[in-house]
Amino acid sequence: MFLSTFDIFKIGIGPSSSHTMGPMVAAARFLDTLRAELDQVPAQGPLHLRASLHGSLAFTGKGHATDRAVILGLLGFLPHTIDPDAAERTEAALRAAGVIRLPGLPDLAFAPDTDLIFDYGPALPGHANGLILAALNPDRSVRLMQTYYSIGGGFVQTAEELETARSRPQAASDGELAARGHPYPFGNAAEMLAMGAAAGQSIAAMKRANEAVALGDTLDQRLDAIWAAMDGCIDRGLRQEGILPGGLSVRRRARSIHQQLLAEEGSNRAQPHVVTDWISVYAMAVNEENAAGGRVVTSPTNGAAGVVPAVIRYYRDHCHGATQDGIRDFLLVAAAIGGLIKHNASISGAEVGCQGEVGSASAMAAAGLCAALGGTNAQIENAAEIALEHHLGMTCDPAKGLVQVPCIERNGLGAIKAVSAASLALRGDGQHFMPLDNCIETMRQTGIDMNLKYKETSTGGLAVNLPEC
Repeated sequence: MFLSTFDIFKIGIGPSSSHTMGPMVAAARFLDTLRAELDQVPAQGPLHLRASLHGSLAFTGKGHATDRAVILGLLGFLPHTIDPDAAERTEAALRAAGVIRLPGLPDLAFAPDTDLIFDYGPALPGHANGLILAALNPDRSVRLMQTYYSIGGGFVQTAEELETARSRPQAASDGELAARGHPYPFGNAAEMLAMGAAAGQSIAAMKRANEAVALGDTLDQRLDAIWAAMDGCIDRGLRQEGILPGGLSVRRRARSIHQQLLAEEGSNRAQPHVVTDWISVYAMAVNEENAAGGRVVTSPTNGAAGVVPAVIRYYRDHCHGATQDGIRDFLLVAAAIGGLIKHNASISGAEVGCQGEVGSASAMAAAGLCAALGGTNAQIENAAEIALEHHLGMTCDPAKGLVQVPCIERNGLGAIKAVSAASLALRGDGQHFMPLDNCIETMRQTGIDMNLKYKETSTGGLAVNLPEC
């Protein structure tokens, strides 16, 4: 099994990787498929586009700006390159004219208010996050129709791709993957530890060797770019203030807390546990930016985007002996753990609840910090297991479908748990009772058993127990 670091960490926009980035990517992919179709058989007149959102994409789509994401995807925008000003202008022009005009395509009629449908019926069979896109001929017959699933972390699959992936064996053999050029094709934590022991290599070194097959000497540059985007997001979040969009009237707090912490530095007013406030404020800064639709890095999702950056910032600014190489190792190891969780369970809140988002992020951050601080492979695996174990069963129940309450604070607590987990693991020798693989499988089973109303539908939990005011 090989999932790149840059599949786990993707630069995009808020507020959600599965509900914003994924649908935008799906819409853009649909346009590419339509272009290819029309290259073979040109359209006989203008086409009409239709889109429908299903399952969690419908129930929480307004709060996650899913409708706008689909619109922007159909206008040719992508999460990693989007210009917010250009997007706003182009969307306004579409709403005025009702026509999409793009290179290589005929005029595409599309009225967002009527051609984008929120279907609150049963979810589509493949995944909780489904959308259907269609191009209709002038007589309203279907020229092209495709079902897409946004499976978490910005990953998108067509219905056919999802079915193919599920029908394949869970993992190719070591020999098959090694033949493709990846020297350490571990598909679970047990294989990861065994390969490391046999080769005398750290998890970071194995992940680096796997990435080098495709990226060569550019790997460090790309890792540094990911960290720069994360760090920049923290800094932006620490500068901003005001009310977050969406109607909950949630006030940004990161800037105020940060100013308080700076004022206490060097004084005798700070309590010994103040370091947890620093960790929390870094995470909250990211997730306030995400809630405002800002530029973030999936880590492994947008809803959990604050955990890994917060713990890296804690490592860089508060830990003795922090280095740039340590940050790179942190990212590589965190991605290795995130890849195992995605491969063997899920990182989608709509599929397994927030244990798959903040829980996965906390496990990734714990492993990364443990590695950066010199932990052994066994200690790193232990750190990830501790962090994930203590998020099991966590529901995804965002108020009003917005990635704000409880998501912003939850990232802060996930980061604190990650640091605690890494510290506990470093105090031991790596031996522990519950293997990480078993914990990941438990998360998968818990997600299957979890009631749908607690899986990013905003129909249960905190999402319905709101203040009456």
